[in-house]
Amino acid sequence: MALVINMPRLSDTMTEGVVAKWHVKVGDTVKEGMLLAEIETDKATMDFEAFPGQEGVMLHIGIADGQMAPVDSLLCVLGAAGEDISALLQGGAPAAPAAAPVEAPAAAVAPAAVPVAVPAPAAVATAPVAPAPAPAPVVSSGRVVASPLAKRLAEEKGIDLRAVAGSGDGGRIVKRDVDSFVPGTAAAVAAPVFAGTEGYVDTPNTQMRKTIARRLSESKFTAPHFYLKVTVDMSAAMAARAQLNAVADAKVSFNDLVVKASALALRKHPAINSAWMGDFIRTYHHVHVGVAVAVEDGLLVPVVRHADAKSLLAIGAEVKSFAQKAKDKKLQPSDWEGNTFTISNLGMFGIDEFTAIVNPPDACILAVGGIQEVPVVKNGQVVPGHTMKLTLSCDHRAVDGATGAAFLQTLKQYLEAPVTMLL
Repeated sequence: MALVINMPRLSDTMTEGVVAKWHVKVGDTVKEGMLLAEIETDKATMDFEAFPGQEGVMLHIGIADGQMAPVDSLLCVLGAAGEDISALLQGGAPAAPAAAPVEAPAAAVAPAAVPVAVPAPAAVATAPVAPAPAPAPVVSSGRVVASPLAKRLAEEKGIDLRAVAGSGDGGRIVKRDVDSFVPGTAAAVAAPVFAGTEGYVDTPNTQMRKTIARRLSESKFTAPHFYLKVTVDMSAAMAARAQLNAVADAKVSFNDLVVKASALALRKHPAINSAWMGDFIRTYHHVHVGVAVAVEDGLLVPVVRHADAKSLLAIGAEVKSFAQKAKDKKLQPSDWEGNTFTISNLGMFGIDEFTAIVNPPDACILAVGGIQEVPVVKNGQVVPGHTMKLTLSCDHRAVDGATGAAFLQTLKQYLEAPVTMLL
């Protein structure tokens, strides 16, 4: 009896996935625990392993490298060597769907693998059949049709995609085309785009970008946002940071100070540490601060758990680790789930101030601008100073203006007198 393995649901928001790379091919023997493929979800690229009971010979691969397919679609078929699965692939009842989604890291999420005694729909070959190679990449008004993975690999290798012949559907360039490309061997090269010509490139949306668009659109158009702004004198924070970094083994960043100060302020103002749940408001007893991290395809929000109880050095080390894992697409669901409050800091990009969209289900998000050297008035005298602007975006269904203002005042006090964070 053949075993059908479907595209798994590797995160709570995943609706479709991209096979970034197969680590086995048709004819290989698959054993429990073997790495089968790398699958790109809306948040990360995850290793996909064979689970108990998923053993046998790889008879069919239904989704090629670089291709995208919905959750529960046929990923591959295992069985006995020489087993005839033509009836299974050429007509009949669909394969059983994947198990219900489980909120756990990818390593603990078992893909659907069910014995199938009835055929599945769609006329599909009995073994993976690559589409016939196109003589040249598809180019239209300067547009090269390629998968997101192929584009990323080409950029890393410095390869001009106009010189790569695509072997995907309709001449689409996929990962294997970039991997096998040798400069000077392309069958045909698109005409160069000269200065003054018109053209554009259409880049397919990644799973991550689709999820960001959906979740933030729902937040912006469902939650009634209001915004509170405050200017913080960062002179004392700058002096404290310099003293800490002079003696600490690791460096403390201004963002670490903001995370710690926010966590302590949340402890004093639990109404901000809440979520709108429709029929009720959930107020959390724990403080889990999500820190927005920019990656190539969009934005991820790994979570510093119990941030109010952690030291500045511990917070800094955790945020640095998350940033590297996010860049490498190695974050797991346990890294990004469970935030009760979110911080988005664009100060390092030279942004003075901005407003952020509430990250559901949080009730609030803090937007942090850069530190500016400006003239300030102290003791009736105009002197040089350093200020930073903070903007708190609030879901008015859960938080009122006075509540948000009180939180910002406490946060401002912590940052303007960092020694009080030690009390």
